[in-house]
Amino acid sequence: MPNPDAATRPLTVAGLFAGIGGVEVGLQAAGMQTKLLCEWWEPAQAVLEHRFPGIPLHDDIQTLASLPDVDVVTAGFPCTDLSQAGRTAGIHGEASGMVKHLIKLLDDASPRWVVIENVRNMLALDSGTAMEYLVSEFERLGYTWAYRLVDSRFTGVPQRRQRVIFVASRTEDPCAVLFADDANERPESDYRGDAFGFYWTEGNTGLGWAQDALPTLKGGSGLGIPSSPAMWIPGAEPGRAIVTPRIEDAEALQGFPRGWTEAALQKAKPGVRWKLVGNAVTVGVSQWLGQRLLNPGVYDETGQIILPKGMRWPTAAWGDATQRWAAPVSLWPERRAYRHLLDVVDVQQAAPLSLRATAGFHGRLLKSRLRYPEAFSEALKLHAEWMAEPVPVS
Repeated sequence: MPNPDAATRPLTVAGLFAGIGGVEVGLQAAGMQTKLLCEWWEPAQAVLEHRFPGIPLHDDIQTLASLPDVDVVTAGFPCTDLSQAGRTAGIHGEASGMVKHLIKLLDDASPRWVVIENVRNMLALDSGTAMEYLVSEFERLGYTWAYRLVDSRFTGVPQRRQRVIFVASRTEDPCAVLFADDANERPESDYRGDAFGFYWTEGNTGLGWAQDALPTLKGGSGLGIPSSPAMWIPGAEPGRAIVTPRIEDAEALQGFPRGWTEAALQKAKPGVRWKLVGNAVTVGVSQWLGQRLLNPGVYDETGQIILPKGMRWPTAAWGDATQRWAAPVSLWPERRAYRHLLDVVDVQQAAPLSLRATAGFHGRLLKSRLRYPEAFSEALKLHAEWMAEPVPVS
């Protein structure tokens, strides 16, 4: 017999691979209730215990016997084997292969929605093998699925972060959730020219260049260490033109309150907080998603095309066991009020990029064939010279 309260009660959530709760914070902001969290890494567990008091926390999806009776199951499974900064072992790698435990749990569960988040590279790695595995498994289980690549800047944060959001359901239309909104990228005139973000760990083949934003905060870098991007502030005084944001700035760039990951210090060294934040889902993205899960819109199918198996995965698509379609939507569902980079990062507290990091990056940059403003190269040179000067002894 139908439950008359089902249409009015808040949707309930089980968060697997919960990290520091980026998905769950956003879904709760949209009006949902978290009933279970599952996370194996102790520093992340410490954050979840502090920020989600009273909510059951299971320590390993491999030993989770079953899913609770919830409406939404979320799973930002490890990207370690999928990301360009990771091992790129693929969907069956030791870490990213943990998604198979989600599939197994869904064999005996019937949530209204399943939500997955992961890196853009999963669309291309091994000719799209990861995405093919994922959608094939959901098709086998009788789900209709949809995914969309989104840029976190649509939520107003100055971080150019592109992530795949995947939604599946046996009873609902995921297209009405992911494709009902489309705003297209904001014009370049909306971005200021007073700050630029870049990856100081790169310089050979890429910069991660971003105007009025930082490039993607990462759980690791090409050097294999958790680290922040850097910023160039044209016209700043010596020692303040090339700086790195603090971890509190990074938390704000992901939509969390500053200090969100402080509890991790109970279990790990300070640098681990960068990995926690870099692995998280931007809160504004999950809040937008939660609002659409609660109130699906209408998807205009005009312009969609059939997507044959074996074709390159587009930035948005949907399908079921009978057919697959490419969806003509942008990476920008909405254009929320933008917070400029220098309005988020406390540049007075930001640390100057070290001499070693600056010199190494500048040297790689000069040897590369990358295009960059000459003023940027000059700023790096001047910063290195300033950092090399002896500190006066008083």
